[in-house]
Amino acid sequence: MSKEITFYSRFSSDIRSGLKTITIRDHSESDYQSGNLVKAFTNPEGEFIANLKVVDVYPVRIEDLTETHAKQENMSLPELKSVIKEIYPDENNFFVIEFATE
Repeated sequence: MSKEITFYSRFSSDIRSGLKTITIRDHSESDYQSGNLVKAFTNPEGEFIANLKVVDVYPVRIEDLTETHAKQENMSLPELKSVIKEIYPDENNFFVIEFATE
């Protein structure tokens, strides 16, 4: 049985096209492992986006995010930090889930 993950619908086209290759999540969503096959859906609509294969999972603090992370998210570093603070206003420790579209 494969796992599932959700993304805001605004990220669907970037995921499908391979422009977005990571997601940054808090500890509650850190249980993915390299090699996991994951079905991606939009939140809250529940529309299927793509099948993903987890490439790597590793911890990162918000202050340690780099331009590389921003490029993998298909956004600028200031935009990335702003989006993360909007979603997780009281959190500084995260997990990068790197994936490839299957």
